[in-house]
Amino acid sequence: MNPLIRLSIILFALLGYSAFAAPARLAIVIDDFGYRKSNEEQVLQMPAAISVAVLPNAPLSQEMARKAYQSGHEILIHMPMAPLSKQPLERDTLRPTMSKEEIRRIIAQAIHNVPHAKGMNNHMGSAMTADLAAMKLVMQTLSHYQLYFLDSMTIGSSKSILAAQGTSVQTVKRNVFLDDDQNEAAVSKQFNQAVKMAQKNGSAIAIGHPHPNTIKVLQQMLPKLPANVVLVPVSALLPSAPLVDYPQHHAPDTEKTKKPATLPDNQLAATQPIQFVNPCPTQESLNKINPSAAYSTLKNLLGYSPAVWSIYSYLTYCTVSPPVKH
Repeated sequence: MNPLIRLSIILFALLGYSAFAAPARLAIVIDDFGYRKSNEEQVLQMPAAISVAVLPNAPLSQEMARKAYQSGHEILIHMPMAPLSKQPLERDTLRPTMSKEEIRRIIAQAIHNVPHAKGMNNHMGSAMTADLAAMKLVMQTLSHYQLYFLDSMTIGSSKSILAAQGTSVQTVKRNVFLDDDQNEAAVSKQFNQAVKMAQKNGSAIAIGHPHPNTIKVLQQMLPKLPANVVLVPVSALLPSAPLVDYPQHHAPDTEKTKKPATLPDNQLAATQPIQFVNPCPTQESLNKINPSAAYSTLKNLLGYSPAVWSIYSYLTYCTVSPPVKH
């Protein structure tokens, strides 16, 4: 078979693969920020795609929210909500019996106490989130602040997603708890479960806490995240989230040194298609192409990357047979 045709078949197959097999997306949220400064600062040294949830009335809530924002982490308000069990509660815990005005006051204060928050998730809340009428009041309030809601799913009968219908609040829900059992082996097992779930379903959300073993497991396992899984903030999994090429977890963080763009990188690239000065290679240069290298390169390109489609057009042009003269 002609080397050009053989290479074209290989690359065409890879283009099809990359177009439909975008990396699975894994969001990790670390709850209960605001009490353990040393542990929380270790979390903030991890990849910026990890989201953090800050308790609004914790002693260090504002300080840790500012530090998280400065280090590029997405911030959620970790809103205390009433559980079914009897246990010590945070100040201003939302309860099903509260009036609309009381719920609005508490949420407004929480937003003030946790600067730069993009979303909210529930702390405890098995009683509150299971109450449809109460959660409707929460969602109606959140709709005025453009915050999303992550349901921590502390109870299977949660009504948060149903309560958000008819409002502008976007909702997602937790899939895996990392550290109900704080044993290191148990946390590792849960982390692997979250990865497998993301690979199977295309995305997953895992919630953990700033416990020493949770931090240790994340430090050890995030650099080993499979190549087909990318770490993203929670907002990347919202229904209306645009498809953005998030950097791999192990990529160096160069965003702070780059000049801000007026458009996302993928849109900028789309407005500046690749042009080839000398489009078709010689037979000699084709013979030097390493198919394995081409495979590795294209496999790592996202399916929606303009570069992929530019190569597709390039190969199509170069492999078209010249017109036959009659």
